[in-house]
Amino acid sequence: MWPFSRRPFVPVLRFHGPIGMATPLRPGLTLGAYANAIEKAFLVSKLPAVAVIVNSPGGSPVQSNLLFKRIRQLAAEKKKRVYVFCEDVAASGGYFLAIAGDEIYADPSSIVGSIGVVSRGFGFVDLLDRIGVERRVYTAGTNKNQLDPFLPEDPDDIARLKSIQQDVHDIFIGLVKERRLGKLKAPDTELFSGAFWSAARAVEFGLVDGIADIRSKMQDIFGEKVRLKVIEPEKPGLLARLRRTPGAISGYPPALAFADDLVSAVEARTLWSRFGL
Repeated sequence: MWPFSRRPFVPVLRFHGPIGMATPLRPGLTLGAYANAIEKAFLVSKLPAVAVIVNSPGGSPVQSNLLFKRIRQLAAEKKKRVYVFCEDVAASGGYFLAIAGDEIYADPSSIVGSIGVVSRGFGFVDLLDRIGVERRVYTAGTNKNQLDPFLPEDPDDIARLKSIQQDVHDIFIGLVKERRLGKLKAPDTELFSGAFWSAARAVEFGLVDGIADIRSKMQDIFGEKVRLKVIEPEKPGLLARLRRTPGAISGYPPALAFADDLVSAVEARTLWSRFGL
């Protein structure tokens, strides 16, 4: 019988929260924050597996791709199989992370999908006139002021933004098709519409492989004695995190640093609330 400390274990990476968004006291899901943990997960165990828990409503497509690529690079290099387990939400960038898995599983109540790209904003075209403020903007470059929220929408600006969104969407679609090759069972118009589904429907569509929790699945594969060991990212101390705030930069008022932090928190809350969480 294995002593507890020597029993075989599966390293577990846990990606929780919006991707790329960060506040001074809560680092976001970025490759910079998780690089060491990801590398460690592929080195610390003799078992040919790494488990990944995803609970994310999405966020930065760039950071989603960087995290995805690093996991796949190490999986190939270390010859490890990656098992992904979706918790509350694996949507948009969260599903981008999920497809790093060779196998993807979800809880019966998980929300999965939202394979699309979105840009959100507000328009304040008449606000300044109403409060008697004159706005002055000076640019070099004819498109430098595009999508300005204080100007009426310009059809050319919208067309340019949609073109960029389509490029990013095409990358996302291509990776889903590559990673889920031979498993997808619904038309592209439905899979890649930006819609999201329950876990049962995601299984039906081939977006995930089945309904399972991490402990039960790892025990099925590696035996009842297998342990799970979460590999945490390194977290800087409180003082170090405070030093990284914009308010710590010379000339940047602390009040504006707080406002920036508040906006990030609101944006993160908005992402979660889209899925009823």
